[in-house]
Amino acid sequence: MTGRLMKNWRQPSILPGFGLTLGYTITYLTLIILIPLAALVVRTASLGWADFFAVVMDERTQLALRTSFGAALIAAAVNVVFGVVVAWVLVRYDFPGRRLLDAIVDLPFALPTAVAGIALAALYAKNGWIGSLLDPLGIKVAFTPLGIVFALIFIGLPFVVRTVQPVMEELDREVEEAAATLGASRFQTIRRVVLPSLTPAILTGFALAFARAVGEYGSVIFIAGNIPYVSEIAPLLIVIRLEEFNYAGATAIASIMLIISFAMLLFINLLQMWSRRRYANVR
Repeated sequence: MTGRLMKNWRQPSILPGFGLTLGYTITYLTLIILIPLAALVVRTASLGWADFFAVVMDERTQLALRTSFGAALIAAAVNVVFGVVVAWVLVRYDFPGRRLLDAIVDLPFALPTAVAGIALAALYAKNGWIGSLLDPLGIKVAFTPLGIVFALIFIGLPFVVRTVQPVMEELDREVEEAAATLGASRFQTIRRVVLPSLTPAILTGFALAFARAVGEYGSVIFIAGNIPYVSEIAPLLIVIRLEEFNYAGATAIASIMLIISFAMLLFINLLQMWSRRRYANVR
C-alpha cells in the first residue's frame, strides 16, 4: 500500500532531466557571472568605507560616470525611436533591397568595435566626409561627448531592432483594421493598438541597448578624445587605474558602475512587468 502511494506521489516529470539541467544552469551561472561579481565586491570591500567614498566623490570619477551613463541613456533613447521605425519599415513594407537592409542592421554585431571607432572618428573628424560638412556650422562630433553618443547609437541600434521586429511580425493586423473600421485614425491606431503591444519589447530593447552602451569601450575611445573631465568614459578610467596599478581604485569604480547599472536595469524590468500586466488587463 505504501509503495503504491509513493508511486502515485512521484509522478514522472513532463520535463525529462529537469534536475540535471537546472543544476548545470545554476553551476554555469555561478562560475561565469556570480563568482566574478562576488570577487569584485569582495575586492572593493577591502578598501574600507573611507577609501571607497573617496573614490566615489572624486570629481574625475563622477564626471566619467556621468559621461558614460548620460551618453548611454541618450543613445538608448534615440535607438528606441529610430529602431522602432526601422523595424516597422522592415516588417510592414516590401521594397527592393529590403533583405540587404535587414542584413545591414546586424553589421554592428559582427564589426569589431575598434574598427567601428576608427571609422566613426574618420567620418566625423574635421577633415572627414561628414565632419567637414558639420564643422562650418559649428558642430563638432569627433573628440567630444557628442561623438560618444554617436558611437553608442551605432553599436546599440541592432538590439532594439532585433527585439521589436519579431513582436511586430506577430501583431494581428485584423485588430488594426477593426480599429480603423470603428473610426480610429492612423495615429490613434498606432498609439492605442500597436504601441501598447510593443511596449514590453521596446523596453527590453532599450535595456539591452543601454546595458551594451554603458560598458562599451573599443568604439568609444577612438572618437571620444578621452579628455579628463570632458570626454572620458568610466571604462577608460578603470583601464587607467589598472595601468597605474591602482587595483583597488579600479574595482571601486567598477563596483559603482555595477550598482548603478543593476538599479537602472531593475527599474526597467519592473516597468516592463507593469506594462505587460497593464496590457493583459486591457485585453
